[in-house]
Amino acid sequence: MADAHAVNPVRRLGRSTLSGLQMVGSVGLFALRGTIAALTPPWFGGQTARQLVAIGFFSLPVVGLTAVFTGAALALNIFTGGGRFNAEQVMPQIVALGITRELGPVLAALMLAGRVSAAIAAEIGAMRATEQIDAMRTLSTDPYRYLVAPRLLAATLMLPLLTVIADIIGIAGGWLVAVKILHFNPTIYVRNTLDFIQAWDVVSGLIKAAVFGFIVALMGCYHGYNASGGARGVGRATTHAVVSSAILIFASDYLLTTLFST
Repeated sequence: MADAHAVNPVRRLGRSTLSGLQMVGSVGLFALRGTIAALTPPWFGGQTARQLVAIGFFSLPVVGLTAVFTGAALALNIFTGGGRFNAEQVMPQIVALGITRELGPVLAALMLAGRVSAAIAAEIGAMRATEQIDAMRTLSTDPYRYLVAPRLLAATLMLPLLTVIADIIGIAGGWLVAVKILHFNPTIYVRNTLDFIQAWDVVSGLIKAAVFGFIVALMGCYHGYNASGGARGVGRATTHAVVSSAILIFASDYLLTTLFST
């Protein structure tokens, strides 16, 4: 009896490890099939265009509002912290660097994780629950090409564009606070920002955004495609899509930052 109790934790650990490895392999194979479908013909142009609008255009308000308040709050905090070392004048440079390299792509991706990944998981999960995906296969339509590929393409292409907009609006939010509240000279603020920021600062953020966009769409498609258990299963798929997207965004952000810093 004592031996059984001693073995049980080991069994649970082994079962959890195998389950985790199975999940990683399943997601990897799903991502591979989706990527192949996205990069090889035939393509469904109408579906891709609809996803470009749904993911890109309709996400502009939430991304813009997030960026402007982030830039404003960042400017205030940097000014307050810099005042302790008499370094208030470096605030424009730090705001621009922080937004373009980190906050712009990460916050835009998190907004898409909450809005887009959840919507994708719910939509595809509902199609799975009502057997529409099985009907597609019966009609010789590949679900990976019709459902997964357009969403992967749209999110990967649109998140860098949203990030550019978020960068501009975020820096503008910092400028607004600096000029109107902290009484910075507007011309000097803009000049310091433009002189300090480099092309790689923006490009590295856009590379991150493309990776994040792929992750957001992938998690939404994967959890929706594998949803089971009716309406309750669709709800679980939606929750898992958002949580897994957020975790992978932060993990990949660290890995990419480490890669770009070497």
